Amino acid sequence: MRSIGVLRACALVACVTAPASAVLAQTTEPTTRESAIEQAQAEKTKNLHPYVVSKAEQLMGKVSSILTGTSKKWHPFFDSAYSGGGFAFGAAYSRYVSPYSFVDARASYTLAGYKRAEVEFLAPRLFHRRGRLSLLGGWREATQVAFYGTGTDTAKDQRVNYGFQRPYASALLAVRPTRRTLVLNGGLEYTQWKQQPGEGAFPSVETGYTPATLPGLGATVNYVHAQAMAGFDWRTSPGYARRGGFYGATFHDYADPDEAFGFRQIDYEAIQHIPILREAWVISLRAVASTTSLKGDQLIPFFMLPSLGSGSTLRGFGSWRFRDRNRLMVQAEWRIMVNRFMDTALFYDAGKVTEHTADLSLNDLKSDYGVGVRLHSPFATPLRVELARSTEGFKLVFSTSSAF
Repeated sequence: MRSIGVLRACALVACVTAPASAVLAQTTEPTTRESAIEQAQAEKTKNLHPYVVSKAEQLMGKVSSILTGTSKKWHPFFDSAYSGGGFAFGAAYSRYVSPYSFVDARASYTLAGYKRAEVEFLAPRLFHRRGRLSLLGGWREATQVAFYGTGTDTAKDQRVNYGFQRPYASALLAVRPTRRTLVLNGGLEYTQWKQQPGEGAFPSVETGYTPATLPGLGATVNYVHAQAMAGFDWRTSPGYARRGGFYGATFHDYADPDEAFGFRQIDYEAIQHIPILREAWVISLRAVASTTSLKGDQLIPFFMLPSLGSGSTLRGFGSWRFRDRNRLMVQAEWRIMVNRFMDTALFYDAGKVTEHTADLSLNDLKSDYGVGVRLHSPFATPLRVELARSTEGFKLVFSTSSAF
């Protein structure tokens, strides 16, 4: 009988506590959308752990630091002395002289005989990270630079080659006065252009022109080159960005002490990156225009004329394909992010060169289109491979910098 009484007491306790337990369980359920989100976040925090970098990401990080020169001491250097010289082989050595400032000595050579050697001192964090100073000195030689004549209607089979040697020394200071979008640059350079006969499979330039028909042929020109740029830049980095833009103008003054080949040039540039689907896609747009003006009766040497045709302008045409006193170009890309270190892109380029500024318009443009793959870090594009198609055939582009 005693056991029966115990069972009855347990049953009575269960009946009394059951509603209380139900009420307690009911009060733990979220009553609003905000509380439901907070509860879900609290559950997720139980499984949080540091991000584990994959082996592929580690490898790409090392490759990027090597190719962009951000690794210390020895690193490869792939920049040619001049566009159109072919793939460059080179090396560089960096030495830090302070926590952020360093000296970089580098040299490169191409199978076409293009040579480049220079030393740069770079201080990237002046004025409380608002300024960047570059002091550069070097020497370059190109042996077979293409020249097709002036204008957009030149024929491909009119190509001749020329060469040059060029020593130079420059200082360039970039400042962000507001630490936001406003950018101001100023620089001064002393350089000498010594134009020489061309080498390679095409005739040399002097076989088809004379100094009377082609200004600057056979000349040695010394320039004191001053430049100033003002613009607005809110991209993540000029080397790689998926949002933001740049709008600016650069004024150049090329002063010839002999007063034979002095001129002025203004470059206008607008870049806009439009992210789509949380930056998985990006529409990137660019427009460039250059205009020149003479100083009295002085002339512009043919090798200093604005040009189109290269791995970053009209990619479906050869380097230096079109030259004249003024130029206009527009570009559009649809960039697709494959993963955190690789993008693919579909692109379209169009542009023209003209003798007169009034002829700069969107009529009669030369154009191309193509597809490309880019390997990148968060702030740089160490490798870009593209295939472009134009009316003059296919062009394969290898570059160690971004298109724009």
